[in-house]
Amino acid sequence: MASTSKGPTPPEDDNQEEAFEHFDDFTLASTWERFISEIEAVCRQWLADGPRNLLKKGAVCLDAPEGLYKVKSDLKYASRGYLMEYYFETNNDGKMSDWTNELHDLQLSFGVKDFLVIAPQSASGVLLDRPEATKLLSAVAIALSNCSSLWPAFVPVHDPSRKAYIGIQNMGTLFTRRFEADRIGSQVPVKLMHLEGLFELFVSKFAFNLVDLSMHLFKVNFKMKLTYKSLPIDDEDDIEEIDAEVGSDGSPKSNSHSKTQWDDYCPWSEWYTAEDPIKGFELHALWFETTVGSSLDMAELENASPLEAEKWLISPNLSEAFGGNGRTIGFASQLRLLVAALDKSFEAEFMEDFVSVENSGSESLKSTAVVPPPTVLDRVLKDLFSEVEGEQLGSPEGEHKSSRAIKGAPLQSLFAQFCLHALWFGDCNIRAIAVLWIEFVREVRWCWEESQPLPRMPADGVIDLSTSLVNQKLHMLSICINKIQQHNQRHQKDSQNKDILYAHVKEGNLVQSEIYPDGIMQGSCEEQDRLPTSDGSCDAPSALTSESPDTGKLSNQKPSEHIRRGSAGVAGSTMLLKSHQSMHTPYTQDLPLMTEDMHEERLQAVEAFSDSFSFSAQPEKEILSSDMSAFKAANPDAVFEDFIRWHSPRDWESDDNDAMEGSNKEWPPRGRLSERMSEKGNAWRKIWNEAPPLPASEQKPLLDPNREGEKALHYLETLQPHQLLEQMICTSFRAAADTLNQATFGALKPPMATKIDQLYLTLASSLRCFQKNDLFVDAETIDDLKRLSSIFEHVEKLVTLAVSLHRKFMHAPRLSEAIFNDYINFYIPKMGTASAGGGDTKEFTKKQLVRRREREIVASMFTPPTANQSWRKVLSMGNLLNGHEPILREIIFSKSEQISGSYYATNTPRNYDQDIETYRMYICGTSNDLSIALAVTSCD
Repeated sequence: MASTSKGPTPPEDDNQEEAFEHFDDFTLASTWERFISEIEAVCRQWLADGPRNLLKKGAVCLDAPEGLYKVKSDLKYASRGYLMEYYFETNNDGKMSDWTNELHDLQLSFGVKDFLVIAPQSASGVLLDRPEATKLLSAVAIALSNCSSLWPAFVPVHDPSRKAYIGIQNMGTLFTRRFEADRIGSQVPVKLMHLEGLFELFVSKFAFNLVDLSMHLFKVNFKMKLTYKSLPIDDEDDIEEIDAEVGSDGSPKSNSHSKTQWDDYCPWSEWYTAEDPIKGFELHALWFETTVGSSLDMAELENASPLEAEKWLISPNLSEAFGGNGRTIGFASQLRLLVAALDKSFEAEFMEDFVSVENSGSESLKSTAVVPPPTVLDRVLKDLFSEVEGEQLGSPEGEHKSSRAIKGAPLQSLFAQFCLHALWFGDCNIRAIAVLWIEFVREVRWCWEESQPLPRMPADGVIDLSTSLVNQKLHMLSICINKIQQHNQRHQKDSQNKDILYAHVKEGNLVQSEIYPDGIMQGSCEEQDRLPTSDGSCDAPSALTSESPDTGKLSNQKPSEHIRRGSAGVAGSTMLLKSHQSMHTPYTQDLPLMTEDMHEERLQAVEAFSDSFSFSAQPEKEILSSDMSAFKAANPDAVFEDFIRWHSPRDWESDDNDAMEGSNKEWPPRGRLSERMSEKGNAWRKIWNEAPPLPASEQKPLLDPNREGEKALHYLETLQPHQLLEQMICTSFRAAADTLNQATFGALKPPMATKIDQLYLTLASSLRCFQKNDLFVDAETIDDLKRLSSIFEHVEKLVTLAVSLHRKFMHAPRLSEAIFNDYINFYIPKMGTASAGGGDTKEFTKKQLVRRREREIVASMFTPPTANQSWRKVLSMGNLLNGHEPILREIIFSKSEQISGSYYATNTPRNYDQDIETYRMYICGTSNDLSIALAVTSCD
């Protein structure tokens, strides 16, 4: 025994000692009181921080309504966890917003502003046990009373689908408000579908005499909001109507009943059908607070027209792509595919490699690249090479001022139309583009070989070097085809005239004075073949062999070397150096047309031989020789120095101050050639000595159409894939922007003009790198083009929405402008994102006020429902708008009383006299769904 008493102390004794040493706070003797204390501590902290500090500490902003934030805190009572949330607004003026603003469900149901919600941390988030809910609400009420807070607190109860709440609010030392909300999801009593029954339901909450409520008068405040929704287009009905017109052989009888799209006459409708961004409208008709006395008044209100409402608000129901941040099908979506094709274009050297089965690139390209069937290809080529009216060949009317800053092609040109077709050919992959391009070039070659006009391209004019090189080559080819056609027509005409001429000579009926050396019967002196001399007569004819003696005389006549030909008039008072005659300005040939690459070759040649001045570039030599021949023909007595004085005055160094010699000046004028013109072996003097005196009309043309046409075709046939895709990128962006720019916006033109101006500037800046022919496209360039496609999509969305609004509100432009400006403010933050498909799913819900004179126009958009449309056949609610009953009816009944003399305030001070809302009922629903929220103020 002794040994055991001296042993170590058992563990139980140690625990008992620790329990005795622990200090207990008997003011918090129970878990219930500790739970209240924990709630109170959290609420005191939120009260002390205030809205501003809570925002700094990470309060979460709710998507709807805007301006409402919440903070939360985890709590624990016994073994259960709870979540307490505090909802607050930054505007603490204490006033409740009206129906024109978005409100939280609890704010709308109970007329509160800042509030608490405490709920269990469970899957349902509600309390199914009524005693537990009451106990939890009591704990929150005690904590708020200890904090001297007037926040209302709510607890969700019952099944989650019922959206039921109970709540309480301490309103000071005298009154307490109690809240209760519940919902009927089906089988709503018929009485509660009408305003009369709802009024009687509210009156029953405070009236003691329930015998006949319709015979009693009550002062009840009443507000109502009715929501109407326009019917969407019923696609099934349209399909049924089309099917009804199909004949027995399966072919349509006529196209008169074909379905029309909303954008049939929009500029983009040729390429795609855009989804209408506006699926319909929601109209909110508001009756502001008024006093009603009986159920008979409510019956009259139910029969009232929505046009009698005090305020109308309208908001568009946008499609999914426009309401959130989704993507649309349009030019932008296809431009992204074209950028991907550019990235793939570096995998082969020639376009044919992408078409060939053996050399079509990677295995993934073979399996995913879809090429449309030949019928589609034939239809595209037929559209490209069909005849176009002349007025459509030029720049379209209303071309944007910044369009030419993008190195593409005019919208109606052949290459621009090819690019737009390529966007929609298949899925715009590199293989489909290669197939279309190869067939396109074959058609161009056929036009060349058959001397057929190239459609959609001007046959004359100056080549625009600001366009893409492919467009320049097509323009050059069109000019060459036109010149060959003119040459063939002249040759055919000359042959016919010669046949007629020799037939007449053989018969001996030809008069000498009626013959011209080129076989044309005498008329006026033609400008190109015969130019008037200084005395006004025609030049002497050349020889013509004939059996007639008269014609024999003609053949012996030779033109004098001193006959002036091809003169365009006297060149001022300048005189020739040797003959002292007036210098004449000659007609000269137009400079040969050149594309951008030809200009670069010319400049490189000039730079390479600028010191020797040897005219190694053949085009330069031919131009100079042509000018010299024309000058000699117009000035038969001219010398080389005269030509220099006319053609290159800087190379004539005059000793006289006055460069223009007159008759009273010393003759010959004193001067000399410049050093480079007077040096030995000068190339200009050599060309002058070799140039024959021929007017421009008799010279060989400077432009050889056969040679230049073949060179242009060779460029198109050997164009490398990446070079083609680079030009297609610029042209496609420009053509797509030019197409959108032709849309009609009406009153929305000013804001849309600004957006389109910004788009063109962005395109010009981003695509400026493609002006270089030796561009190196890397991954960064591809990423920039993808971002450019996203920017284009943003503007394309705005264009589509603006056109839709303009068409729907053509007679109410103020409304279209207001709605569009609201959408711009909603959408601008999204435009800065790199991708149009971001994670922001916030919807556009802004409402606009409808003025009295605009109500009839808005009401006309709510067309009566047809028998085939999905619409309830039995209307159970009143307030119809063109046959539409409201999809949602919201009503607020309230009753206010003065506290003094009221049965609520038997113990109140004598001087306490105040109006207080004793009863409030919010009713929301339709004929098969009804939610009711009741708030009652009582004196505790």
